[in-house]
Parts: sequence; C-alpha cells; structure tokens
Amino acid sequence: MTASLKTSSIRDQVSDTEWQARVDLAAAYRLVALYGWDDLIFTHISARVPGADHHFLLNPYGMMFEEVTASSLVKIDLQGNKVMESPYFVNPAGFTIHSAVHEARADALCVIHLHTRHGIAVSAQEKGLLPLSQQAMFALSSLAYHDYEGLALDEEEKPRLVSDLGDRKFMILRNHGLLTIGRTPAEAFLGMFLLERACEIQILAQSGGGDLSLIPDPIIDRVASQLSAVTAGQGAALTWPGLLRKLDRVDSSYRE
Repeated sequence: MTASLKTSSIRDQVSDTEWQARVDLAAAYRLVALYGWDDLIFTHISARVPGADHHFLLNPYGMMFEEVTASSLVKIDLQGNKVMESPYFVNPAGFTIHSAVHEARADALCVIHLHTRHGIAVSAQEKGLLPLSQQAMFALSSLAYHDYEGLALDEEEKPRLVSDLGDRKFMILRNHGLLTIGRTPAEAFLGMFLLERACEIQILAQSGGGDLSLIPDPIIDRVASQLSAVTAGQGAALTWPGLLRKLDRVDSSYRE
C-alpha cells in the first residue's frame, strides 16, 4: 500500500465513539495476525460504526492484517461503497458474507470471518466440531453450519447463509472457514479464539490415533446452561484490556 493518512486528519473527522470503534477493530486485525490466523490479505473483520447510519468499517484490501491502523480502516455502506473519502481500495465482493450478517442481525455489530488451518480442517469433516473439550462447549452452545457454495460472491447465497445462522453466534462455513459475531470486536474476537482453539484441540486429538472420548449430551446441555454464569456475561470485557496490553507491548501503531 502506497497511500498514507495522518492519524489526526481522520480523528478530527469522526466522533469519539467512531474513533474508539476504529481502534478496537484495528486491534482485532492485529490480534488475528499475532495469533497466526490471517490468510495473507484475504478474509475480513467488519464493525458497524456507532450511530443511526448503517455504515461499517473494513480493512483496506491489499493491506496485511499486521499493518492495519485505526485511521486506515475504510468506512462503507451495506453495498461495500465508500461513504468517506479514503485513498484505500475496498473489495466489495469480499464484504458479501459480512453485509448479509450485519443486515440480518442487529446484534452483529462486529463480524469476524477467517480461513484458519484448524478451522478449515474441522469444516471439512462430516460431523464438524465434536464435543471433545471444554473450549468446544462454548461454541457448541451457539453453533451453526453453512454448506459450501463456491466463492462467496453471489448475492443469492445471502438469504441461505442468514437462514443457516439464525440466532447463533458461531458458524462453521463447511470447506471454507469460521465466522463469529459480537456486539463489539472484543466479543467477536473472544468467540473466534474459543472456536479456533476448539478446532485446534480436535485436530490434535484426532492426530493421536486413539479412541476419542466425547462429552455426553447431558453434560453438553448442562455446560451450555452454565456458560453465562462462568463470566457473568463479561468474558470479553475482562479479556480485552489484557489483549490490548499484549498488543501495545508488541506494537502500538494500530492506534494511529
């Protein structure tokens, strides 16, 4: 990317709440790169801009996730069109999945879609995510699946994806990857951490070659009812500050 923006020029043009949303979303991109979940420049994390307009923030297409900053994020509408001047290019086709979820779900203020190795490996298994670990319990409590229909560029696929997602917060896109939603980048990221970790554990367990011990259905149902009590609904709020401190120790330029 050759274009550049001064942090002050963008910050002066947006509200304090939008700037905070930009910082948090840029942090989510950096964290995905830090954990090794990125796929070069492909996949996206989108977040709705606070306010009455249905506008969203998305990464500049062609920028590595480890390069994303608060000021480089591009503000777009549901069709992927830029609504604020930016020298950066956005790939509208890459926003297809995100726009479908944002439009259908009022609580989907942040959508993370990734092509992680373990996630794709599990997405290619007929039985999908198995009840093998405590991490899997979080995802299984609100997990949906969507069958592969080719590259996600077809507008006609949107209603089927939305129907498959329903009111769930986690989705495995078969033969494709993972998706999580949240009211904030913090929530969506924590969801992705748990889903990806559950997939990684499953692949590791299966690679051992021994018989697998599945958590029985009654325990799965019990754990699902216990989850809200574990963190009192504050899991993301409790983990996010620590994740930001971790990022700041590595590189705080995402705040620019």
